[in-house]
Amino acid sequence: MHPMTEDQQPAGPAPGLERPDLGGEDPAPVFGRLFDAHARPLHRYLARRAGSETAHDLVAETFLVALRRRDSYRPESGTARAWLYGIATNLLRHHLRGETRALTATARLAHEHESTVAGHDSRVADQVDAQVRAARLAGALAQLAPADRDTLLLVSWAGLEPAEAAEALGVPPGTVRSRLHRVRRWLRANAPQVHNGQSTRDSYDAEEASDHE
Repeated sequence: MHPMTEDQQPAGPAPGLERPDLGGEDPAPVFGRLFDAHARPLHRYLARRAGSETAHDLVAETFLVALRRRDSYRPESGTARAWLYGIATNLLRHHLRGETRALTATARLAHEHESTVAGHDSRVADQVDAQVRAARLAGALAQLAPADRDTLLLVSWAGLEPAEAAEALGVPPGTVRSRLHRVRRWLRANAPQVHNGQSTRDSYDAEEASDHE
């Protein structure tokens, strides 16, 4: 299975899909609707972390694992979205070494491109500056512990609420809030250039919101 194109993708989960009953005799219809609702955003999230081709495989594997383990899903314990992202995160952990290497390699671009910003016209300079900010962000993410990185990116990139991230990771909501707060403080102290960059604004909006819950 591959995620649908943007013009085919529904705006959001259909009624009843937030906490569906997966215990029916024929799971195909409900899983088809879950795929239509969640495959594309899940692919977008995974592609940012592991690349587009790997993301295609991970999305397909996520739904196959979910189908095999459908008896383990408890609607009263969490949303289907959180459950799917939890499965995807566990699968993604097999790629964490590669992810860290890729982030570190991307971070080197910050040093290579910083010197090229001056002397170009404003349009080119803006493009290079955006690349530098992205590379700095990659360098900061590479230094985070895997659990902290998963927590931050599930909230800031995948768009999960802190409570959903807690469901996905199998930890208490307070743990997610604590991790987000710790990561924000670490970035402020160790990567202020990333903290002040526009490229990380979505991360900090999510983190700030979580601190007030």
